[in-house]
Amino acid sequence: METKLSFKSYAVVGMMLFALFFGAGNLIFPAQLGQYAGENVWLAIAGFLITGAGLPLLGILAIGYSKSNDLQDLSSRVHPLFGLIFTATLYLTIGPFFALPRTGAVAYEIGIAPFVGDGNLALGLVIFSVIFFGISLWLSLNPSQMVDSIGKFLSPAILLALLLLLIMVIVKPLGAMQAPQEAYASGAFLKGFTEGYNTMDALASLVFGIIVISTIRKLGVNSPKGILSATMKSGIVAVGLLAVVYVGIAYLGATSTGVFGLFDTGGPVLSEASSYYFGTFGAALLALIITLACLTTAIGLIVANAEFFHKLTPGISYKKYVVIFSLFSLIVANAGLSNIINYSIPILMFLYPLAIVLIMLAFLSPLFKHDRLVYVSAITVTFFISVIDGLKTLTASLEMANPAWLQAIIDFYTSVLPLYASGLGWFVPAVIVITITGVIANFKKSVSPRPARNNI
Repeated sequence: METKLSFKSYAVVGMMLFALFFGAGNLIFPAQLGQYAGENVWLAIAGFLITGAGLPLLGILAIGYSKSNDLQDLSSRVHPLFGLIFTATLYLTIGPFFALPRTGAVAYEIGIAPFVGDGNLALGLVIFSVIFFGISLWLSLNPSQMVDSIGKFLSPAILLALLLLLIMVIVKPLGAMQAPQEAYASGAFLKGFTEGYNTMDALASLVFGIIVISTIRKLGVNSPKGILSATMKSGIVAVGLLAVVYVGIAYLGATSTGVFGLFDTGGPVLSEASSYYFGTFGAALLALIITLACLTTAIGLIVANAEFFHKLTPGISYKKYVVIFSLFSLIVANAGLSNIINYSIPILMFLYPLAIVLIMLAFLSPLFKHDRLVYVSAITVTFFISVIDGLKTLTASLEMANPAWLQAIIDFYTSVLPLYASGLGWFVPAVIVITITGVIANFKKSVSPRPARNNI
């Protein structure tokens, strides 16, 4: 007999998922959005919530709805080779290449660096990252305790600390909202939409989905319908909390410009606001928030990556992968936060459209009878647009001129693709291709010859 979960169970799993998603980047990017959007903050945060909260929920549900064993199983509907390459690339992106070392770098730069003298910043980062990734490694070696250690203790601590700050912002606003900066003066909604990519949560959701499903199964829910329902309820808890935090921090950023000025990133916004409201205690509070948020995310990413690559190459044990990824991330973290962010953005511009289209296909698949033609066509079209977006973003981040062949493609895309200038040029072509190939797939199924009956 299947277990019927209580609200408390949904809350615990939801808090675990919230903690897995929530890193310091989730604090920095909405704060920066608020500062730059100013009076247009509500339009901008609406777009941000779609990619920063809505898509992660859909990503988790896509794994359950499609009845896939994992992300590789889902993406292999395009082709087994694509499934392997895409899944490995996504894991490495949210793992040791970018998101995982970013957790340590952000925790140090925003939470710890203000207490370290300017002459000792590099040494301080080395010492802190050794401690940070050492703790992450130790906790990741026993992932069966994730619900207890993350869901029950760390997540409430993060939320409580945040709520104290956000309540003060609402009760005693810093100041009036200023005029939006150029990027948000027009098209604030679409700008917020693409800014949500920076959280990497939609990518992570395709990985964390199976963790949530496994946890729900351990609680006694085994039927596909029950798992999907429990996943949705737990996911709503997680993304609901994310949405509240995003809106609150964006409002903080929007009201802070007149008092603190405009910052390059959102980190100083939170640091200055904490000091403004709570003094030295505020700075210590922020350090606690940052460290806990980053630590919980790091644990989840290490566990997910180690489990995936151990499954891919059983000859290397799970524990060895935990050590490898922890040490690699420690090294990359010491390259500095700005370098990690700059080199991650081109990859995100490439991967995010593919991930979004894959999520769309997972839900639409029954309508076109799961025909591979639709998967291949939609992903191929999206790939040829998103790879150019990634290259364009890379040359811009390196302050290089685009090669002539690349510029010619960019000019062509700009002239023919709706929303291309906003980074969403892939959307309309993907929808058109899914529609056309979906009709073709259904037509093929309807006219395919049925096996003849043997009349005896």
